[in-house]
Amino acid sequence: MDRIDAMRVFTRVLERRSFTLAAEDLQMPRSTVTDAVKKLELRLGVRLFERTTRHVSPTLDGENFYKRCISIIKDIEDAESLFTTQQPKGRLRVDVHGTLARHFILPRLSEFLSKYPEIELFMSEGDRLVDLLREGIDCVVRVGELHTDELVARKLTTLEEVTVASPDYLQRNGIPHTLEELSTHKMVGFCVTGQSGPMPLEFSVKEKLLFKSLPTSLLVNSAESLVDAAKTGLGIIQVPKYHVENDLRNGSLVELLSEFLPASSPVSILYPRTRNDSPRVRVFIEWLHGLLGN
Repeated sequence: MDRIDAMRVFTRVLERRSFTLAAEDLQMPRSTVTDAVKKLELRLGVRLFERTTRHVSPTLDGENFYKRCISIIKDIEDAESLFTTQQPKGRLRVDVHGTLARHFILPRLSEFLSKYPEIELFMSEGDRLVDLLREGIDCVVRVGELHTDELVARKLTTLEEVTVASPDYLQRNGIPHTLEELSTHKMVGFCVTGQSGPMPLEFSVKEKLLFKSLPTSLLVNSAESLVDAAKTGLGIIQVPKYHVENDLRNGSLVELLSEFLPASSPVSILYPRTRNDSPRVRVFIEWLHGLLGN
């Protein structure tokens, strides 16, 4: 293994805090990864990791060496990209909001995989801002306003939101025609990961957003459960319109207060700065931007 490959192995072990997980990501035997780091430490004359039976953490020398390795690897990949015509290859780990993946990405994914047959795509589902480096994820696609200085974020599109409820619920509780009439209604509460309470409903009134929190008898943290709960008559919800288009067409849900639409939700792809020059990540971002971008 040459020095650059050894640096790539070392940086992945540090990011994953695990020799085993780094070996899985790099599709190498664990013994090869362990041996590469040992030889690197021997050549440098310093200890790069503190190891226990359960944990791997970088030493101060390891942290400093990591920063230099990332810079060197980036420069090499920049230089090679000017001349190479080789197709991106290897494992690409992506985390996507589940309903977004099933509605927009999966139906067209064969196009991406046909164009880049040497990429092995691993797609997980979630809605939290995972620790991408520690969990070995190359990029995530998220819906909503995001606030992070640790990741590069690129906006892909916006999703129109709607307010809906079931015919059964409206028959029992009446149809609200004004925001004031919501005072006698309930909502199904949607809790974002990391927040203890439900998100309020929001409405656009004269170019300003008005937030309303209604009583809840159910709290959920899944978009599928949110829609299913509304269809069974448990309350009013707000969701991206694409998620309930079929329900609106077949009458299992009814749109409410269309003159007071919620704010549209941005869709963004986020990735660590250290993945910015990965060919696998770069081509996936460009493909996704072409698929969803406005």
